[in-house]
Amino acid sequence: MSALSRSGPRAAPIADSLAEALARQIASGAYKAGDKLPSLRELAQLHGYAKNTVVAAFENLVSRGLVEPRRGSGYFVRAQPKPAGAKPPEDDAGSLGRAMDIVWLMREQLKTEPDAVAVGDGFPPVEWLADVRLDKYHPKVVRTGLGALFRYGSRFGYGPLREHLVRKLADFGIGAEPRQIVLTHGANEAMDIVIRYFVPPGGKVLVDDPGYYPLFGKLKLAGAQMLAVPRLADGPDLEVLEQLLVAERPRLFFTQSLAHNPTGSDISPAKAFRVLQLAQKHDLLIVENDPLADFKPTALPRLAALDQLERTIYIGSFSKSFSAALRVGFVACGADLASDLADLKALIHVSSSEYAERTVDVILSEGHYQRHLNRLQNRLGEATREALRFFDSVGAEVFARSPQSLYVWAALPGVADSLAFARELLPRRIVMAPGRIFSVDSTQLSRWSRFNVGAMADPRFAKAMRATLKRVGG
Repeated sequence: MSALSRSGPRAAPIADSLAEALARQIASGAYKAGDKLPSLRELAQLHGYAKNTVVAAFENLVSRGLVEPRRGSGYFVRAQPKPAGAKPPEDDAGSLGRAMDIVWLMREQLKTEPDAVAVGDGFPPVEWLADVRLDKYHPKVVRTGLGALFRYGSRFGYGPLREHLVRKLADFGIGAEPRQIVLTHGANEAMDIVIRYFVPPGGKVLVDDPGYYPLFGKLKLAGAQMLAVPRLADGPDLEVLEQLLVAERPRLFFTQSLAHNPTGSDISPAKAFRVLQLAQKHDLLIVENDPLADFKPTALPRLAALDQLERTIYIGSFSKSFSAALRVGFVACGADLASDLADLKALIHVSSSEYAERTVDVILSEGHYQRHLNRLQNRLGEATREALRFFDSVGAEVFARSPQSLYVWAALPGVADSLAFARELLPRRIVMAPGRIFSVDSTQLSRWSRFNVGAMADPRFAKAMRATLKRVGG
């Protein structure tokens, strides 16, 4: 038998395998309707196949109605009709029903659906950040040191940005040196490093309740035992805090003093002093997460400013005020601990992104930065006032009335289960953040929801909310 005749039987299975691989990519959405598939030559060179094998694979896809040839242009993915009664892969009502799942909610927060009003979103509206033109900073970033951009950076992070952060922290009343600051991939990596360093499996950790749900997920992943400290309008519930400190002797307390997520509340000066007194008495280390620092006046009380990083670890980020895509955050703490955390960071990730850190440093170096913050705070103040007026008009209960807060924690009249109410709004393309998501015990019903004041400005929100409240209450 000739070599040519022997090659025929082998070619068909290879072509079928290639066709199946492309079909799976089409089914998964890697290639969408209207997308052009790689050319015959590209696939042949990539896989080392004969051109006839690739042609056979494309003919297979054509016969199955998955792609269509266009003369002189190549092969393109065809739109597939949906079976009658079929639901999308992630049906909205079913997905919201899985809102107890922290990973699911994080996926939902990362989705971009232009036609939906994401009133439960954790970020400010894109238009609030649009004047930070990231594209214009690239030439300046490259000029700060082209050679260094092709290597790993320092385990502590880009030095000039840490020096900038020393001055920024001083504006908050926090004294620090560059060696006390470790740059990270956002505030979430900062929390992850702290958890890895301090929390063994079974370790007891205090958290705000309601609180920051990604933190809950990280602690669950670490096998920690979470102890809920109820959040009040002026800060943690001191009575419960002291009881837990006496009975459980936890090592850490993760909290947000200002612009608390999800309640939008700020700690009072008196309560801040008392929290630090309890920390001193019971050998407690406080991890203070402050991701919305740029949205608040610098003079407001922060635990790290009162304590000067003795019993506090301060975590900050630029995701909310510049861009989440930059992924630049930081930890400020004692110098010895900072060195240990930098070593742990190097072990896990080698280094953080010096390119992104240089970008933030360039932004901070320009006078435009302060003008940007002033606009942010003015927009936030106006949006907060409008949100509070709306809630008053419908008779909602507001947890805390900060003059400027990205989040408002509110209970709507006649709504006993905010998750069920959120389902009622989904057909109107209003996506909420029901309260039980933010609870340590997410099985409990909650009247409360977190509202993003920036998203509430969309006129579709008020219209849908009033109509749904009338139907539910009527």
